[in-house]
Amino acid sequence: MDHSGPTREGGELALALTVNGEARRLTLPPNVTLLEVLRDRLGLTGTKKGCDHGQCGACTVRVDGQAMNACLRLAVMCEGQEVTTVEGLASEVGLHPVQRAFLEHDAYQCGFCTPGQMMSASALLEDERIGSDDAAVREAMSGNICRCGAYKNILEAIHTAREELASQRKEGGIS
Repeated sequence: MDHSGPTREGGELALALTVNGEARRLTLPPNVTLLEVLRDRLGLTGTKKGCDHGQCGACTVRVDGQAMNACLRLAVMCEGQEVTTVEGLASEVGLHPVQRAFLEHDAYQCGFCTPGQMMSASALLEDERIGSDDAAVREAMSGNICRCGAYKNILEAIHTAREELASQRKEGGIS
């Protein structure tokens, strides 16, 4: 993919990015957020609009593997990057270990924060700098608010997903 940056077309910018493995080309105003593009232009409504200030984590997606708030990131900043939403977390073989663990541990109640929680959890599980103890996981997840208070179950789900991912790596199932 060309990384030369967005190009101007009138008052709008032409943008190329990859969303959930699919190359996308869009023309949009320079002030449109990634959240708006995902929900309103691409119909990927799993990413939730919560506070619009980057404080709740409901809009968390992964950009080039790193968790970030889609409400705070301008879409044009994602030129040439890989964006993964909760819709892209599963693969053709099934649910991601984080998704399975959230179901197994009932790590949701109303479900509004769940997509953002899952995206943050999947990113932290791939970051070798983050410890596996409860305190390290809680710190890494601190940008995601669950108004229903399912934190205990979310923590258990993350530990279960970590074990499954470690087992898959050991068996050579994933890298």
